[in-house]
Amino acid sequence: MAKRKPNLIFFGVDSLRRDHMSLYGYPRRTSPHIEELARTGTVFDNCFSPHIPTTSGYGGMLTGRDCFGTDCVALGHHGPLAPGVPTLPEVLKKEGYETTCVGFQGNAASRGFDNYINFEGWGNAEDGRAHKAENLNAVTTPELRRLAKSKKPFFLFMRHMDPHAPYRPPSPFERMFYGGDECDTKNKSMDPVFEFKPFCDFLASWMPPGVTDKEYVIAQYDGEIAYMDACIQNLLAEITALGLDDDSLIVLDSDHGETLYDHDCYFDHHGLYEPTLKVPLIFRLPGKVPAGLRLGGNTLLQDIMPTILDLMGVKQKIKFDGVSLFPEMKGKRRVPSTEFYLTECTWMRKHGWRTPEWKLIHAIEPDFHFKPEVELYNLIDDPEESKNLATKEKKVVEMLEDRMHAWIAKREKEVGRKAPIYTNLNWNRNTPYATSQQAYDTLHIGNVGAAKQLQARGPKKKK
Repeated sequence: MAKRKPNLIFFGVDSLRRDHMSLYGYPRRTSPHIEELARTGTVFDNCFSPHIPTTSGYGGMLTGRDCFGTDCVALGHHGPLAPGVPTLPEVLKKEGYETTCVGFQGNAASRGFDNYINFEGWGNAEDGRAHKAENLNAVTTPELRRLAKSKKPFFLFMRHMDPHAPYRPPSPFERMFYGGDECDTKNKSMDPVFEFKPFCDFLASWMPPGVTDKEYVIAQYDGEIAYMDACIQNLLAEITALGLDDDSLIVLDSDHGETLYDHDCYFDHHGLYEPTLKVPLIFRLPGKVPAGLRLGGNTLLQDIMPTILDLMGVKQKIKFDGVSLFPEMKGKRRVPSTEFYLTECTWMRKHGWRTPEWKLIHAIEPDFHFKPEVELYNLIDDPEESKNLATKEKKVVEMLEDRMHAWIAKREKEVGRKAPIYTNLNWNRNTPYATSQQAYDTLHIGNVGAAKQLQARGPKKKK
């Protein structure tokens, strides 16, 4: 009798920045249960989401392609992904898998699942807190039990909405990392946050009235991670109780990180800075994935799908942009992605080039933060990216621009179309912004409902 194919259980967390997880050295104990999962699997210490935010991030992880391969850079992506690009659920369905997606219906990146299950991942409960992960568990647990009874192998994908804003973890997580007075009138750290017109109404709609301390809000983000971590443990316990541990590949990652009080990009995930690019990556499959292994070479979200298929023994002729990480887990040498192309296209339209030493960011349109068109940071001397060296290091800028545009030209030739950062002009309006002031006066997100609508837009047909 043929051995049953391994199941795939995939935690695709939204907005989880790597450096706020205790798994990756953060001093607050935000992820103890994920640490236990990692102890029995392999952790990649330097995984990056090069194309932020949501649609392009999940698009990369669920296709194994970069933004040229998916033809997608924007949250509000119009139309499907690029023609001829199969998604992970579509591939596994052909291999006899039943596929279920929890919490990600209607997005271009989530195409191809058999079943879609929704949950409330935004609003408040009666206690004024957001029970996102409990809501996810409430619909996921019965589906997990149903799938476990089937004779078919399954793929269960969960898009966790913790720690995505609004940061409102339930008690006791609300004050797990904060013991001060969040409304101390002497504290002025939230003044610039509420003075930023495009986001001030949205942030005020879910933050406590009168909040003055940025550290309280950051503690809420950390509390969201700890809350989600506890709820993930509920599902891991269920997986064990159902006898699924030994024949299920578990993957945990994130579509992108989060900016908190970083670079004036308050409590969101825009800006091609390290906090938005750095994400966790964990694989566990007993008997195949080494336990307790940590690997430090750079990895990208596009490496995840080829790795999954390799681990599960699924043979494919797909020409991925990413590479399988399984050989490295077995001790083989891998040449990591030492330099790579970056894009963002939701609140700002920019692209860039990252090397181990340098980060180039080039705005294609003026942005609503009034930042300079070109930014250059030395990641070794200035890991916080606080000193823009673009004017001082003009030769470095020229060198990185040359490398970036050579890569763009190469990939455009390979895929046979222009780079999507140039063609996705309707990312937030139909014509590019002429000035930063125009962007500042135009862009606005009013409340949690408006944010939910941005995420809920289904793919639109290209005109």
